[in-house]
Amino acid sequence: MAKAKKKATKKATKKATAKKAPAKKAKTSKRKPNAAFMRKLSISDALAAVIGAGDRARTEVVSALWKYIKKHDLQDPKNRRNILADDKLKAVFGGKGVVNMFEMTKHVSKHLK
Repeated sequence: MAKAKKKATKKATKKATAKKAPAKKAKTSKRKPNAAFMRKLSISDALAAVIGAGDRARTEVVSALWKYIKKHDLQDPKNRRNILADDKLKAVFGGKGVVNMFEMTKHVSKHLK
């Protein structure tokens, strides 16, 4: 009877180990950048006063804006999503004093050609 129990447990462990899924191969392909975001665009004078002159990609413009915002401490301390515009940024944001970070890209796109 002891042999029968051993065989039953061996069969159960074999079945449990046999159900493991085969290992999947890791994907090695890298994500390709979107050419529309990487294209150099001309910047308006109002935006150039904030981030500097010269043609830049849209991603570089947004990155430079965030550097300016953090350097001059223009985020609302209570709601960090809001940007408190100074005089230079008001020209970019269409005269608005407070702009949501998601609205910011809408306003900035008007200054890119």
